[in-house]
Amino acid sequence: MPSYTMPSSLPHRTMPFSSAEEAAAERRRRKRRLRIEPPLHALRRDPSSPRPPRDPNAPRLPDTTSALVGPKLSLHNKVQSLIRASDLEAASRLARQSVFSRTRPTVFTCNAIIAAMYRAKRYSDAIALFHYFFKQSDIVPNVVSYNQIINAHCDEGRVDEAFELYRHILANAPFGPSPVTYRHLTKGLIDTGRIDEAVDLVREMLNKGQAADSLVYNNLIRGFLDMGNLEKANELFDELKSKCLVYDGVVNATFMEYWFKQGKDKEAMESYKSLLDKKFRLHPTTCNVLLEVLLKYGKKFEAGALFDEMLDNHCPPNILALNSETFNIMVNECFRLGQFKEAIDTFRKVGTKTGSGVRGGSKPFNMDVAGFSNIISRFCEHGMLTEAEMFFAELCSKTLSPDVPIYRAMIDAYLKAERLDDAVQMLKKMVDSNLRVVASFGTRCFSELIKNGKAVESVQILTKMGEQDPKPDPSVYDCVVRGLREVGAHELAQGIVEQMRGYGIGVPIRNPIL
Repeated sequence: MPSYTMPSSLPHRTMPFSSAEEAAAERRRRKRRLRIEPPLHALRRDPSSPRPPRDPNAPRLPDTTSALVGPKLSLHNKVQSLIRASDLEAASRLARQSVFSRTRPTVFTCNAIIAAMYRAKRYSDAIALFHYFFKQSDIVPNVVSYNQIINAHCDEGRVDEAFELYRHILANAPFGPSPVTYRHLTKGLIDTGRIDEAVDLVREMLNKGQAADSLVYNNLIRGFLDMGNLEKANELFDELKSKCLVYDGVVNATFMEYWFKQGKDKEAMESYKSLLDKKFRLHPTTCNVLLEVLLKYGKKFEAGALFDEMLDNHCPPNILALNSETFNIMVNECFRLGQFKEAIDTFRKVGTKTGSGVRGGSKPFNMDVAGFSNIISRFCEHGMLTEAEMFFAELCSKTLSPDVPIYRAMIDAYLKAERLDDAVQMLKKMVDSNLRVVASFGTRCFSELIKNGKAVESVQILTKMGEQDPKPDPSVYDCVVRGLREVGAHELAQGIVEQMRGYGIGVPIRNPIL
């Protein structure tokens, strides 16, 4: 089937934007205006006239976001909640089983579980799910679906298999490769020592009408720097700057790291200063990379100055100069140095910074759950439960809800400190919040509680878990029943077995325990 390609002779138009973010904001405004005020030709069609027949040979299109409503949205949210709880087995099972139901998953739900498998480095499972959903179950993939599996193949060193998918997109898909596709492929080629092929691929990307992508070029630049070919890296950097008006500052971070590794701090900081002198409005992701490089090589003062500037420039909703990952980077550096009070002070800057700002003054950053999760986890790792409890209480006082990693960090810290009553209460809160207790964590937690005299409380919590869907993993029931029998609580164990029978849950053991 023919594929869609970008025309190579589009008229060049200079965009009066100082950054990619402003250009993206303008595109969003145009799209909103078109939705509110559709073009005239969209209003001229006579509603009574019959619709033109659909071409049976036309390729099927993947789902749009409008498909993610009603039961399909509920299914998607359930799968996402299991993914956030790190219960990938249950998420995968739910998504796979829904293929045979009236509520089939959308491509977004399929992509979510595939991406979760990739992040967990379960590449074979990600690839198997791709084939199950998009080959066996006849769900139409989108470019994100292909990019995920291309990335998985590249990380496994199977670049040729990744290229087969790339060629399949070109030959069959009703869409073309995205810049992300080329990022994964160039990185895969460079990682396997095929940098010349990566250069050829970039030329192919440009010939197909794709814009020069900073991160694609960054892969090439990093590859040549790792080979010690500074001249070729500079040549590619100059080419990038000539082909796009706004390039990502992450390229400067790559050059900085190259110089730092050679002990040439002066050259590294000159590269950093050259970026700052351009006065670009950098994306938070770019600034976060710069922060990490500066901190990695001992430039804490410069990192602090960049962090303060990001705070000054933050003026939502128009200008988002930083995110919770920015705070996590700075807070984690304080913990690494053992500066716990400074970590708290850094975290508190979310609401105290009142710099000049870019447009009439900066605004406080509204910390999200990810930021609280990070600092709570760090305090739990250091056994500083008083501080962890303080931030947990602060989180609960806001319009935010603790997530699974926060509860797990608190419960683990309580168990380690032998504060069993607090561990029980925190586990109850987690279950009452309808959050998933995964098998590995549940078996470890219940085993520890039962051994330390909390059998009744464990039964109560597991009973509450059984009232929710999806049901607890059979291994959790197995652990609790065995633990109860070992401490002589036979009646409680029998009660759990009766619950299992009522739910139709089988225990994965070879020998009967009752």
